[in-house]
Amino acid sequence: MRTILSAVLIALVALLVPASAVAYWADRELGDADRYTAAMSPLARNPAVQEVVVTQVGHALSGQIDAGPFQGGVDALLGEALRSFAGTPAYRTAWDAANHAAHAAFLDALTTGHGDALTIDLAPVIDRVKGELVADGVPFADRIPVTHLSVKVMEYDNLAALRKGFRMLQVAGIWLPVLTLVLAAAAIAVAVHRRRAVMATGLGLAVGAGLLWIAVDVCRRLALDDLPADIDRSAAGAVYDALTAFLRTTAWVVLAVGLAAALAAWLMGRLRRTP
Repeated sequence: MRTILSAVLIALVALLVPASAVAYWADRELGDADRYTAAMSPLARNPAVQEVVVTQVGHALSGQIDAGPFQGGVDALLGEALRSFAGTPAYRTAWDAANHAAHAAFLDALTTGHGDALTIDLAPVIDRVKGELVADGVPFADRIPVTHLSVKVMEYDNLAALRKGFRMLQVAGIWLPVLTLVLAAAAIAVAVHRRRAVMATGLGLAVGAGLLWIAVDVCRRLALDDLPADIDRSAAGAVYDALTAFLRTTAWVVLAVGLAAALAAWLMGRLRRTP
């Protein structure tokens, strides 16, 4: 009876590993503005995301400058300046500021807000771009108003359906991981053969890590397939990967811990048998 109970608990641990990781991620990673900004920060160097920002900001700024017969030349200068600016530390600083400011809107979209898109307000980027252009003496740059420009990086037809589940994950953010650890300890405690239970629990953790990795990969494909045609898929994929980097790292860590525990228990058994 104790062996069966231990096996059931180990199976529950394997199933709870991905759920626990996602719940913690939703509560502590996506729910925190600083961690969200840190997750999005590497995208400042991503070529696909840079191209989306340059294109959108270029269109917005070009529409604000009336250069008459010189419009074509000004637009060309603007495009070159934007692409040059996208590789600077000032751009990365502005990008972080934009994402930090956008976190509240992002969280609102996934909780109680309205709308089906994840957007980034590029006003901080535009402000820095204007300053750089004026300093470089680009004609008519001083006429650029600093306006809010919301750029869609992900959009879904069924984002509203995800809000309820996301809220539940936030509530369970700390309790599910604790429950998983308690069940793992209980599986070992009730087992008749503790060493075998440790090995089985370690393998259960490894299986759970594999399930988490598969879930992240499958959700990525579904998310990108569900995007409207006007959303750049390379940029959206980069955003998804940045936001879920914590989950992939967690999967590797849990896999390593589980396999290490299983291997250690197996080696101990081998050493005991050695005369």
